[in-house]
Amino acid sequence: MADLTTTVAGVRWRNPLWLASGIWGESGESLRGAYEAGAGAVITKSIGSGPRPGYPNPTVEPLGPVGMLNALGLPNPGIEEYPREIEKAVSAGVPVIGSIFGGSANEFTALARAMSRTGVRAIELNLSCPHAEGFGTEVGSDPHLVERIVRRVRAATTLPVIAKLTPNTSDPGALARAAERGGANAVSAINTVRGLAIEPELRRPVLAHGIGGLSGPAIKPVGLACVWQIYEAIDLPIVGIGGISTATDVVEYLLAGASAVEIGTAVAQDGIEVFGTVAKALSDWMDRHGVGELAELIGAAHPGRRAKRGSPRRTRSVASHRRRRVSVVRGRSPPAML
Repeated sequence: MADLTTTVAGVRWRNPLWLASGIWGESGESLRGAYEAGAGAVITKSIGSGPRPGYPNPTVEPLGPVGMLNALGLPNPGIEEYPREIEKAVSAGVPVIGSIFGGSANEFTALARAMSRTGVRAIELNLSCPHAEGFGTEVGSDPHLVERIVRRVRAATTLPVIAKLTPNTSDPGALARAAERGGANAVSAINTVRGLAIEPELRRPVLAHGIGGLSGPAIKPVGLACVWQIYEAIDLPIVGIGGISTATDVVEYLLAGASAVEIGTAVAQDGIEVFGTVAKALSDWMDRHGVGELAELIGAAHPGRRAKRGSPRRTRSVASHRRRRVSVVRGRSPPAML
């Protein structure tokens, strides 16, 4: 049977299929449910400094088989309240990754300190929401600001830090390099792609906010391209996001350079059972193709990758030498299995 374990940000996870932030993360029970359904890790909804109601309805526009458009406005109960939900999941043994968003390096730093006290295994920095004024892409499109935020957060916590990057940029590699310089342990890409739907009869945007974020199968080529470019640019593990609903999708992201993936829209459309279904299908695919572990797939589509399978750069996410390097550089012990 194929080995689905993977190492990201110095932590070894039971499989590469993670629940994406903003989907199914309203409560501790829902986080636990996703893990019990087969997810390798679960990511909370993005949490800010205080309660935020989000935008008025309509906030979501289904687009059939291509995905959906949404502009929720980062609704959340705030960092003072949400840890109660995290505790419900953590106490049940669920590996939780805490997602945070802020409008400045100071705000991200304060949130990281607070999130570090909740029992999460890692922190994902939402630097990429495309429709929340003053947050997300507005702070995450500037490499200098990305580096500054990551550096400040890195100094404020001992937990692994994952920088979630935007596709709404001309150079995702530059943002990834900025996160790497700042001390990130991994990057995730992509968030939703900026988009708009208009109702012709009413002559106005469908979503109350107007501009929203496109997710689902339509953005998979964009996500793959960003992961490909980022893999060529940095030496950090990558978590791929965008249009993933089948084992074939997962394999494509692994071949592009991802060490894990996040699943979101497919959960909203098909339910949390997608994790178990995809995990089994991925294992079956690897068995049929004689692939024993994920390390054989990560980055394998890149020119020269097969000839360099033993090189640090080309097997950085799961190879033992990379784990030792992370332990030395970050001052941590070897990764624990989750």
